[in-house]
Amino acid sequence: MSDNPNSPKKQVTVGLFVTCLVDSFRPQVGFAAVTLLERAGCSVAVPSSQTCCGQPAFNSGDRDHARSVARPLIEAFADFDYVVAPSGSCAGMIREHMADLFKDDPHLADPARALAAKTYELTSFLVDVMGMPTAIADYKGTVTYHDSCSGLRELGVKDQPRRLLKGVEGLTLTELPSAEVCCGFGGTFCVKYPDISNKMVSDKTEDIAATGADTLLAGDLGCLLNMAGKLSREGRPVKAYHVAEILAGMGDGPAIGEPAIGEPES
Repeated sequence: MSDNPNSPKKQVTVGLFVTCLVDSFRPQVGFAAVTLLERAGCSVAVPSSQTCCGQPAFNSGDRDHARSVARPLIEAFADFDYVVAPSGSCAGMIREHMADLFKDDPHLADPARALAAKTYELTSFLVDVMGMPTAIADYKGTVTYHDSCSGLRELGVKDQPRRLLKGVEGLTLTELPSAEVCCGFGGTFCVKYPDISNKMVSDKTEDIAATGADTLLAGDLGCLLNMAGKLSREGRPVKAYHVAEILAGMGDGPAIGEPAIGEPES
């Protein structure tokens, strides 16, 4: 590249790590992420060889299976400038734990460290790396925002989604009481400790209802599926979307748990 500061910069290449939950339950979150990354000026690709990051096995203490599952991920994203995930949980697994998981592997220790260093949660990447000041979209409604545990505590994701939401025309953000408290999902936690998990999500839906918001947003689909399911079972009229969907202008589609257009209600 030229040393001239006014010369065109190389376009940033981003590998989108879709995540298992997005791929299986809410693919439109992936499409929203691609839209936002391209608006930020990135060249985006979605490697078909990507696998799970190994987090479920890792959190259960099964490091051998976690390594087996995550190994193809390192190769799949080796050639990108950055790896971006619409999930603080999965991005946190790669960024904070992948290097340690492969530290004793003579062939993958360095590639795992490189992968960890270039992996970001979506809103953090847009704001902190690409310098996106705000999003250009519209959504008419009052929203409240839940901070997912891994994104907040491992990656420091807090202000970034709120900063981007400020540019969404028609949107009013009402802060959620105890927004930083876990919703009770926690991956395998909700399976191992269902009674505790249910109490936690019940407290969370009470807080959501107290805001008077008609829409719940978050940056992790696992949290959203948990909270949206509880809201539905309690009969609370609150829609749930991944924050990427609203930022990308996709808030006119069915909310999480709602039937797709043309699909009969169950």
